[in-house]
Amino acid sequence: MGPTASGKTELAIELAGRLPCGIISVDSAMVYRGMDIGTAKPAPDVLERAPHRLIDIVDPSDPYSAARFRDDALREMAQISAAGLIPLLVGGTMLYFRALERGLSPLPQADPVVRERILEEARVTGWPALHERLRGLDPVSAARIHPNDPQRLQRALEVCEVAGRPLSECLAEGRSGALPYRVIKFGLVPGDRDALRTRIADRFDAMLRAGLVEEVRALYRRDDLGPDLPSLRAVGYRQVWDYLAGLRDCNIMRNRAIVATRQLAKRQMTWLRSEPDLVPVDAGTSAAEKILRATRVRLGYT
Repeated sequence: MGPTASGKTELAIELAGRLPCGIISVDSAMVYRGMDIGTAKPAPDVLERAPHRLIDIVDPSDPYSAARFRDDALREMAQISAAGLIPLLVGGTMLYFRALERGLSPLPQADPVVRERILEEARVTGWPALHERLRGLDPVSAARIHPNDPQRLQRALEVCEVAGRPLSECLAEGRSGALPYRVIKFGLVPGDRDALRTRIADRFDAMLRAGLVEEVRALYRRDDLGPDLPSLRAVGYRQVWDYLAGLRDCNIMRNRAIVATRQLAKRQMTWLRSEPDLVPVDAGTSAAEKILRATRVRLGYT
């Protein structure tokens, strides 16, 4: 696990070259086809040398979820294990890691009709107004969901309507499905936060030079895609989408994307600090050696 731009992919490829591993991507944006540059998806030649499962598996019009990820990851882990290899999960979508390890609370399936009605109301009244409505329906969920977090607000209101009870009650029922694997968790933690901030800016500029705007423009031209889809709420994509819609100029788009990516990295670091049994590893040199040594200790080999 680790924050964005910390070098997780490079480290996973190095580990897979030294251990009998099969890599599984844990990234909520890399699952989408046609979203390559802005997700920092490994290049085709890299994927040929070190295949990553759960990359390019759905269309951007098809909302992907933690529940789908858990099912897909368990299937891939079983196949890797059956081949005598070790599942190596790598990515920065912490919710997916938690769903895999701890299971999921029983929640109703997404209802496209209800979801579209909520989105239409948001377009008319704004998300803060819907947050006030959630406060009346489910004050526990409203307290932990920010008024400007449309994805989580939408889901909470959808669950209230579809399930007929608050999201917080559904979550309190407990989780199902223990993970049938022994897990060793490593957190790739950058020792120099300023260097990470600089790397995030440099990487986004490199994405722009590589054709990120053109990549998003191809998505923008599609009739079946819009900014409310989970795929296009990914950091970088939503800022470029606004630029193409004429809502921002290029400089503002760039600055907002960099700030949003830095905020994402900060949230990921906060999540890592709360993760139990995590082995922190400095994202600098010799990270692979540190992981190999720690793994031997965890498994009882000294």
